[in-house]
Amino acid sequence: MDEFIRQNYRFINSSIEILAAVTGLLFYKKYKLTAAKYFIYFLVYLTICDFISLYTRFVRPDRFLSFFIGTVFEKNHWWSTLYWKIGAILFFGFYYYIILKVKRFRNIIKLGSFIFLVFSLIYIILNWDDFFVRFFPIISILGAVIILMCTVFYFIEILQSDKILTFYRSINFYISLAIFIWWLIITPIVFFDIYYVYDIKNSFSDWDFVALRGQIYLFANMFMYLTYTFALIWCKLEND
Repeated sequence: MDEFIRQNYRFINSSIEILAAVTGLLFYKKYKLTAAKYFIYFLVYLTICDFISLYTRFVRPDRFLSFFIGTVFEKNHWWSTLYWKIGAILFFGFYYYIILKVKRFRNIIKLGSFIFLVFSLIYIILNWDDFFVRFFPIISILGAVIILMCTVFYFIEILQSDKILTFYRSINFYISLAIFIWWLIITPIVFFDIYYVYDIKNSFSDWDFVALRGQIYLFANMFMYLTYTFALIWCKLEND
């Protein structure tokens, strides 16, 4: 099982991610007059950014990006931090700012997202060299706080409105549920990422940990992207 995941992790992960993005494009006409269209854009954005992150596979002595060897771009930590750990958080802040109705909730999300962005940029500048060789747990944790805040506000609004009667047909419910659970599962792992990077860099990895980490990420991603795919197909329209 561990060997199978190690050999096929990228293929499986990319396949379910592409499936969600393609499904969104196929059903775009259904959602083009709702806020969900922005979520479809986001799925496409993630697919493109993940594809770009594969450039490290060509940073080898015998491949065409060999000139990156020994430079700060040899690893893709910087790119993952920008497009996912910061970019994805800002998107969800934007998305929930659109779909939430309570002005107080919207203002809190707007302020929280702005503070998160400013803090992340300052932290990266102050830790510039580490930005290219490892992930920053503090950014991941603060990002999780923003996500949890957005989703909790959404769930509170549902409970306080008539939407509670039909929440199971709302795409925003499944978006919130999937990202909420994904971040709860993944956030604790960021505390161990430094050991993961250290091992890989020095070629004496604890493969038990690497395999466990891969399984957690893979199953969490499968749950999230397959939930999105299902929701895009099954859910009814909402007037946002």
